[in-house]
Amino acid sequence: MIHDLKRILITGGAGFLGSHLCDRLVTEGHDILCLDNFFTGIKRNIIHLIDKPNFELIRHDLVQPIFLEADEIYNLACPASPIHYQYNPVKTVKTSIMGSINMLGLAKRVKAKILQASTSEIYGDPTVHPQKEDYWGNVNTIGLRSCYDEGKRCAETLFFDYYRQNRVNIRVVRIFNTYGPRMHPNDGRVVSNFIVQALKNIDITIFGDGMQTRSFCYVDDLIDGLICMMNGPDDFTGPVNLGNPDEHSILELAETIVRLTESKSRIIFESLPQDDPRQRQPDISLAMERLNWNPKLNLEEGLKRTIKYFRALLFP
Repeated sequence: MIHDLKRILITGGAGFLGSHLCDRLVTEGHDILCLDNFFTGIKRNIIHLIDKPNFELIRHDLVQPIFLEADEIYNLACPASPIHYQYNPVKTVKTSIMGSINMLGLAKRVKAKILQASTSEIYGDPTVHPQKEDYWGNVNTIGLRSCYDEGKRCAETLFFDYYRQNRVNIRVVRIFNTYGPRMHPNDGRVVSNFIVQALKNIDITIFGDGMQTRSFCYVDDLIDGLICMMNGPDDFTGPVNLGNPDEHSILELAETIVRLTESKSRIIFESLPQDDPRQRQPDISLAMERLNWNPKLNLEEGLKRTIKYFRALLFP
């Protein structure tokens, strides 16, 4: 129905998650404003949308205010991989905090619904397993990862203070490891790293003994979760975990990718970086209960789709 169509602002819209969200919402017919400063976003991710009449690209840095009209805001803008967010840690903090202030101010002015893409990193190196939303985390406030972890934690604080003080209609999701096509090939994340190394038949580098675990959610499932949360009941602000609870060791992931790519790569081991969490697994019972959301795609099928994307990217 035409009256159900909305004007939706997606910050970080040319990034990995943002571009998939743009795809979905453009296809649904909404008027999409894609905002990105292209620090980590890539025009290739959204170039196929440029000529669509309901898509508009805005080059802008969220640290600076912007004035426009929107019914909904998805605030996804922030470098999200260790290589990118540690490259300019002060900028990372500014993007999380000042970007949130600017978007919350905009949402307040135009009475828009606003969703914050928070992260499982706010749990730090967890002492509770799996992680539920009422766990406050085990974090290092001065480590190399703190620019991202603490920036996102402060952003959550700002969202809930704007909700309590100004009645802004907020939603907060905590995103766990997500993978799929359009991941940046040089972002240092474990799935993209392993796939690129395997396709090039070079050594696959595991940091630590490989027994640390992660839970990997395919991007399509995650996008479903974001939209479910935005369209969910107004009394459900979150925070809510979004991720796939199936837990896999890093060594298992590497061995699976070697098998699926038929790679000649060796698996080698190096020392674990500071504050790298030993376990990361979401408890998604709240998302299942309140949003009726549950990831559907298994890891092997998701990896096949991701490998296909990287093979075409690396060997066109």
